[in-house]
Amino acid sequence: MNERQLQILRELGELGSVTATAEALMMTPSAVSQQLRLLQRSIPVPLTERDGRRLVLTDAGEALAGAAIEVESALARARHTIEEFIARPDLGVSVAAFHSAAAAFFPLLLRGRSGPERPQLSLADEDVAQDHFPPLTRDYDLVLAHRLDHAPPWPAWVAASTLLREPLDIALPADHPLAAKRRLTPHDVADQPWITVHDGFPLMATIDAIATAANRRLNIVHRINEFAVVAEAVAAGGGLALMPRWTTRPHPALTFRPLSGVHTRRHIDVLHRPERSARRAVRTVLDELHHAAAIIQNRDSDVGSGADGTRPDEA
Repeated sequence: MNERQLQILRELGELGSVTATAEALMMTPSAVSQQLRLLQRSIPVPLTERDGRRLVLTDAGEALAGAAIEVESALARARHTIEEFIARPDLGVSVAAFHSAAAAFFPLLLRGRSGPERPQLSLADEDVAQDHFPPLTRDYDLVLAHRLDHAPPWPAWVAASTLLREPLDIALPADHPLAAKRRLTPHDVADQPWITVHDGFPLMATIDAIATAANRRLNIVHRINEFAVVAEAVAAGGGLALMPRWTTRPHPALTFRPLSGVHTRRHIDVLHRPERSARRAVRTVLDELHHAAAIIQNRDSDVGSGADGTRPDEA
């Protein structure tokens, strides 16, 4: 039996005819009769009987119709409960992000979160290979992930929206000979030692593209995923590195230069299971993430990123 069949039985008991029941439930009489037959198959005793031209309920039918009222009331309470849950603005929302996005976005999400109407955040860092971001949506409401411009799109079973299309620049010590150039080419940087991420992480595709454009294999000497550590290694003379323009903190000993001839831009996207956005609290945090992205892109527009005070987007 199902909810609809029980509703039909209840209406039949109150109205006394298939035709009236069909009109009340906006069904055809044949559809009502079919559902009654299906319900009867699951019950070992008759539920209806003929009383002249009327179809009436038996004692068993009356008992089941009474139970149907309780079922419908319970379902109504359940629907009301879930509607309240979906509409509540102050429920918990879990957000995961890779390290540089976490460093840039999490402080902005956390600021000014006082008051009963704000979602309750639960934040986590997840530094994973690109293919592992979509499965994280099973464990978190929202997942900040990154991929390169030319990378395949995220799978269709996750919803995705882009927060930033962030340029990737060459990070080098401020006193490095290449710092005198306003813009670098793959040939400029191909013979330098390199600090890169581990295999499987999105930036490696750009490293490979630089090597292809320069027609030579790059000398990768260090593998470091955390950009704060990368910055210190570059400043100490450990090599050049690709670093994102907006989501890493300026370093006083580094200069950043744009790279010509290779697509050097990554998408920072927010992924989630489509059903998660039915919750008002999740939609609120999604809006906050997009607002934070605009702040991140624009907040350092008047701050120099190297010892010479120039920024890549001003070069």
